[in-house]
Amino acid sequence: MNRSFLLTPTMPLLFVGCCISWLFLVSAGDAAEKPNVLFLFADDFTYEAISAFGHTDIETPNLDRLVKRGTTFTHAYNMGSWSGAVCVASRNMLLTGRSVWHAEQISASTEKERKEGRLWPQLLKSAGYDTYMTGKWHIQANPELTFDVARNVRPGMPGTKEGSYNRPVENEMDEWSASDKALGGFWSGGKHWSEVGADDAISFIETAKDKPNPFFMYIAFNAPHDPRQSPQEFLDRYPVDRIKLPKSFLKEYPHKDTIGCGPDLRDEKLAPFPRTEYAIKVHRREYYALITHLDQQIGRILDSLDRSGKADNTYIFFTADHGLAVGNHGFFGKQNLYDHSIRVPFIVVGPEAKPNHRITAPIYLQDVMATTLELAQVPKPSTTEFHSVLPLLRGDTEVSKYPAIYGAYLHLQRCVIADQWKWIVYPKTKINRLYDLTSDPSEMNDLSNDPAQASRIKTLQRELVDLQSQLGDSLRLQP
Repeated sequence: MNRSFLLTPTMPLLFVGCCISWLFLVSAGDAAEKPNVLFLFADDFTYEAISAFGHTDIETPNLDRLVKRGTTFTHAYNMGSWSGAVCVASRNMLLTGRSVWHAEQISASTEKERKEGRLWPQLLKSAGYDTYMTGKWHIQANPELTFDVARNVRPGMPGTKEGSYNRPVENEMDEWSASDKALGGFWSGGKHWSEVGADDAISFIETAKDKPNPFFMYIAFNAPHDPRQSPQEFLDRYPVDRIKLPKSFLKEYPHKDTIGCGPDLRDEKLAPFPRTEYAIKVHRREYYALITHLDQQIGRILDSLDRSGKADNTYIFFTADHGLAVGNHGFFGKQNLYDHSIRVPFIVVGPEAKPNHRITAPIYLQDVMATTLELAQVPKPSTTEFHSVLPLLRGDTEVSKYPAIYGAYLHLQRCVIADQWKWIVYPKTKINRLYDLTSDPSEMNDLSNDPAQASRIKTLQRELVDLQSQLGDSLRLQP
């Protein structure tokens, strides 16, 4: 028998090549068993603004569809911000897994995090995922090098005009028209940005449906951030006389200037001071119209996913970077610690999500990163401080990983939420606020001066100081 083939110099290379091919096939097979992830991310979307939740007279049939198909975490929060652009901090936490002050430390060098492979999509890519991105990015790292495919990467907000501020004034001409395409903004480029984002998502699904690898899609809409522009047909659904004032409407928040929410803050310049009922209703009309238009685009994406045959093995997450006031408590922006501004919708649809189910345990919206890493069987990096919600989703526990929720804005505001009580501290003014969120969800009845609550306030203060220590918060609060 001729055994010379056993001694040919190419045999070791062939053997190694076969082994690599076998390992690749095994790896590809393992990856193919992992669920897809469709992440739908809105901007400035308060938890109240989904019809199915019953808080607001708004039309969101496709988000309602997600609520019915999946599990809603009713108390999802953003941790806070070191800058007036709250979305920068929120997204940095989301992509890096770090809590607010630790995220601030690396925010200017997030590109270094990318080069070291530590950003969320890169971790999923290491587990065999094909990664896609469209829309708002707003962190200092290169998205084209972070994802396999990145299209129509958007800035922090669409461009706007001077006429979109300090308006409207009743019985005076309003220069701004939310449906006027000539004003640019969401219309820049010729097609509404929300529609472009949906087009990209549908294209990604068409590309991914025939590939063996699981996919991760990061679909980041700029809506419903201002300038709140949408087609006229959506504005027509919300005549001003349909719009109701928020329960916590105020003409002016008494401490707005000392907590960083005065007329110098861009978000707060959108409407005149003091606030008027008419101005609030007009802005909320435009907010609702843009959300309903966004909802329609999300419906297009969901329909495409259903047609692809991939829906049964896909987890869908819908959330937002933070909420928005739009008239609540006299505020317009998100630079405050009331629930309308720090609390967001958080909906999960997927194989282990119970239909039309609600979970009240508090979480942070940035928990979505750790959740997807667990789904993808990726060990959570030591730098990731947030937690997977899968144990709650599966019913393994009803207890949150967060016995208390922390909130911060610059060095001007702090809050802690524990056992459905919220304590807000304004260090510069030495003013506190205490709210019973069970009996007073709109946060209108401040109990901080009630002697019966003195012990509770001390307990909450200790909770807050402990969280500050854990999270690297350098602000020292006076007793």
